[in-house]
This record gives sequence, structure tokens and C-alpha cells, in this order.
Amino acid sequence: MANVVVVGAQWGDEGKGKIVDWLSERADVIARFQGGHNAGHTLVIDGKVYKLHALPSGVVRGGKLSVIGNGVVLDPWHLLKEIETIRAQGVEITPETLMIAENTPLIMPYHGELDRAREEAASKGTKIGTTGRGIGPCYEDKVGRRAIRVADLADTATLEARVDRALQHHDPLRKGLGVEAIDRDGLVELLKEIAPKILEYAAPVWKVMNEKRKAGKRILFEGAQGALLDIDFGTYPFVTSSNVIAGQAATGVGIGPGAINYVLGIVKAYTTRVGEGPFPTELHDADGQRLGERGHEFGTTTGRKRRCGWFDAALVRQTCATSGVTGISLTKLDVLDGFETLKICTGYELDGAQLDYLPTAADQQARCTPIYEEMPGWSESTEGARSWADLPANAIKYVRRVEELIQCPVALLSTSPEREDTILVTDPFAD
Repeated sequence: MANVVVVGAQWGDEGKGKIVDWLSERADVIARFQGGHNAGHTLVIDGKVYKLHALPSGVVRGGKLSVIGNGVVLDPWHLLKEIETIRAQGVEITPETLMIAENTPLIMPYHGELDRAREEAASKGTKIGTTGRGIGPCYEDKVGRRAIRVADLADTATLEARVDRALQHHDPLRKGLGVEAIDRDGLVELLKEIAPKILEYAAPVWKVMNEKRKAGKRILFEGAQGALLDIDFGTYPFVTSSNVIAGQAATGVGIGPGAINYVLGIVKAYTTRVGEGPFPTELHDADGQRLGERGHEFGTTTGRKRRCGWFDAALVRQTCATSGVTGISLTKLDVLDGFETLKICTGYELDGAQLDYLPTAADQQARCTPIYEEMPGWSESTEGARSWADLPANAIKYVRRVEELIQCPVALLSTSPEREDTILVTDPFAD
């Protein structure tokens, strides 16, 4: 059976929620493999809106197993609140439908405090644009071997030892930032209180995932953010703290890379970015404003206005390569309706040289100017189109040119937030 990884192939906010929901209907297992509750997936089902941050998108579909993998960092208090909210919308969530990997690191209250304190203390030009939710500091503690993990909640002596180790690092750091010391006993009590509520969902996810795979179950791997925010391959340092690219799907749940049969890259028909960092095709004019308004470009998690610009084919070509994308889902084509002329970035100019990729060095990234190719737009509406026949000729030409430039075929085309408004070219789950 085919197993599918869904990755954002730009800077996040590409419209993954709808596509993941559409695919999750046909999957047996939906697994989150990286990121934290900075993810924001909005699902619209039968007119009902669900906003998910930590929970995998499969929870709103009955009869599926949703998995939070070890590649995720988990805020347990946020998770319980989110479960409550989604239950209030009539969704059933039980240990039979939701599973958390025992080796998942937990985001502590001090992670968020450190995140915000550092961002406030950062001088101009050094701010990262973090959501301030403690995700980066938790990943730091994971690789620093001082994270508190789900399994640690089951034993008081282990838990206290883990807390003490974390505080040996965090208290001096807080002192340097002018933040008061952590209340050790208060934290231990908080964790003891929450432990049974989290442990009921805990399981050896690597074992369950491998068993499901052997049983021929369809697995959907769901990431957060976008490949340009990858800690290794993104626009560093303006990135997230985890690997976002498709290869992380295997590592983030404990399954071999051979389990991945299809990588679906989600790509907007234009480009957006939230937060700081380079953005070669960013528009500061009426076209940029129009893209933002028509595309309702505000973050699900942060509410922040997104920066908008023309489609950057050089960047998407790059992310398709680093994630091994099999096919893309092109979203929000309808936002381009009514533009007289459309531009596509095909490469960059840097100090008089032409490049077909974005360089790694931050100062070079900042100096890259886009090389554009112009295409005629279309005046007809594409909103709600469900077949190629419903699309204007120029819209089809645009899609075909995107395919050529990114060297990757379009598998799905999305023309509105409604999940049925999707043109299927290739079924990612087809064997």
C-alpha cells in the first residue's frame, strides 16, 4: 500500500490543512512527524471550521488512528486544551484514536518564557520571528539531552531527576536574561498533575507504526511549516528548529525511509512568508496587497499578516529536490484571478551573475534579486473549478509553465478552501 508524506514546499501556510484532510479520509493512520503547536491547520468540513495546532488532521475523521511522533515537541497543557476544544465541536478523541510517542519531548512553561525573553532582548536584525511558544528551546533541550519526555512522566524519581538536570541549565540562563528562577517544586507538581492525562495516550509509536505498515495500512505523514523553514535547508537563521523536509517523516515516527512511497509537496500559486528573513519575490505594491487580501493571508496560529509575492519557481525547484517531491498540490490558484499580467521568478541575479538556486549564505540571499518571466493572466473565475475543462486557457498555461520550471508534475490542483474543489491528476495513494 502506498504511504504518503505531505510537506509544505515554500515557507509554510501553503494550504496543507485542506489537502491533508482530503487525503486523511482515505488513510488508516495519520502521523505528525515534526514541529510543535506553531503549526496551524484549518480544516473546513461541511461548513464547519476546525483549527488544529498540535493534533494531527486525522482526528476530525472517525475511525482513524492519529499519531504524534517523536519528531514533534509537545506542549502537554496546550494539547489537553486543544482536545477539549475539538471534543466540544463533537469530535471523539480517545486513546484508541490518538497516540503519542513515549519518546516525544515535552515543552515546559520555561521554554516559552525563554523564547520570548530572548526575542525581546534580540537587537535589530537578529530577531528570528519566533511564535514564542517554546518550540526552539525545547528542541535545544532535546539535542542537549536535558528534555523531559512523555515516558518520564510515569516515574516520579526519573521525573524529578530530569527536572533538576533541566534547571541546572535554565536557571543560570534566566539569571543572565533578568528572568526569575524556576519554581522547581511547583513545576514537579504541575507535571505530576498532568501525567495521567498524557500517559493514557502514550505508546511505543515506532512499534505500532511498523506493525501497521506490515499489515498494509495506508499511512499519511503530516508535517508542519514549510521546507524553506527547515533547520538545514531553509533560509537560516530565519527558520524553525526542526527538519521539515520529507526525509524527517521516517525519523520522526521511527519507521524506515523505505516506508515512504509518495511525497506530495504543497505549493501556493504565489509565495507568502510570515516573520523575518529573505524573500526575493516579495511585493510592497498594490499587487502584493491584492494577493494578501484575496488570499486572506493571516496565520492560523499567529494571526500575523503574511508577506506576499509572485511565484518563485527557483525556490520550489529547490524544495522539490531536497524533499524528493513526487508531485505537487498547487493551491489557491483562484487568488490569481483577474490579474492582467502574472510574473514567475525563474532564477536570481547576484552581483552581476545569474543563479538558478537560492545561495546558502545569508548576506547573498538578502542581495538576490529575482529574474522574472511574464505571462498573461485571466479575467474568468477559477474558484470552485473541479476539472481542467472549468479552467481558462491562460490558467492552464500558467500551471503547465509552473510544472516545467519546478521540474515536478502537478498531482492536485486546489481552487478554493472547500475540500471538494480539487482537481485530481494523480492519486498519491494509488499503488
